Amino acid sequence: MAGAQDVGGSAGLRVGFFSDAVPERNGVGTYYRDLSDHLQDRVEGCQMFCPEPDASRWEEPIRLPLPGDSTQSVIVPNPRKLSRRFEELAPHAVVLATPGPYGLLGLRLARKHQARIVVGFHTHFERLTDLYWKRSLGLGKVFRYYLESCNRLLFRHASIVLANSGEMVELARRIGAPSAELMGTTIPRPFIDTPVSPLRDELAVVTFAGRLAAEKNLQAIVAAAEQLPGVDFRIAGDGPERNIIVDAAARLANLDYLGWTPREKMLEVIDATDMLILPSHVESFGTIALEAMTRNRTVLVSASCGITQWPDLSPGLFRIGDGETAADAIARVASLDPAVRRQKAHLGREAAVALNEWTLQHWIDVLTRQMSPHAAHA
Repeated sequence: MAGAQDVGGSAGLRVGFFSDAVPERNGVGTYYRDLSDHLQDRVEGCQMFCPEPDASRWEEPIRLPLPGDSTQSVIVPNPRKLSRRFEELAPHAVVLATPGPYGLLGLRLARKHQARIVVGFHTHFERLTDLYWKRSLGLGKVFRYYLESCNRLLFRHASIVLANSGEMVELARRIGAPSAELMGTTIPRPFIDTPVSPLRDELAVVTFAGRLAAEKNLQAIVAAAEQLPGVDFRIAGDGPERNIIVDAAARLANLDYLGWTPREKMLEVIDATDMLILPSHVESFGTIALEAMTRNRTVLVSASCGITQWPDLSPGLFRIGDGETAADAIARVASLDPAVRRQKAHLGREAAVALNEWTLQHWIDVLTRQMSPHAAHA
């Protein structure tokens, strides 16, 4: 890219992101799509190597159901096509975001071409296997062993592993990461650049957005809708628990199921709400919470969300307390003086925007740190 800016010595940098997640279908895919969008005008070249929802059979010859979630697939890429794209980009650094076929092929190509390898560690596989395979411990053990083995392989060849919470950093070190650091989260540009609207005095609309899966604790939202008939609840997303939400929305007048919402519509969904709720059992970070903070919204999260481990973001968050139900927490926050909620939302937006800029600079520092011989002579 001829017009790349020289930010931290990155003007000549070329980077490839390998992910088995379809962009915008889950948190990992969304994370790297947003990051690559931000980096486009700061580096020479930046590409995503990942499944595309409209890819042809020739481009992605094999699709297998994802264990525990029939709404997603494990996709085996076309090696020749990816290798050709990789050689055209000739990246100095490669980021491996997942331990699936795309991530493993990215490892092979990075090693072959002597590119710097960075691993993004996003999935707490121990907790997820406990949730998805309670009734089939044998299958859960097999899947956990596979994930841990693949992550160990990626970690062994990585110069650094990045994770988005202190807990995930410690887990990465425990399973073999030679070097691990915290990484921040970027925010889509429209979420930052579009003017925000002020919070209303009344907390009347509560929204959840994300995968409809066991780890998200959606039952807590349904229960809150039952207990708070004066509050409108909206759920956006898709996943293995979709039918549970569809049934609840048919039964409860104050619960609307919005279906899977395209990324370009999420800003509108968030702006139309008073509170974003994330009551997850397992959540390595919680990107949607950060996006809602950026939009000057009240954000309520569980203690299991990794975003709570970032001290700079804490002033902008409300938390579901120990022993407190989601309904209780919503009622507690709704009873506060509106000025208190507005001040917290203001602090949240400031902290989220600052984190976005820190994250971009940190990624550039990591990607250009100790450049490989390939990078030095490219």
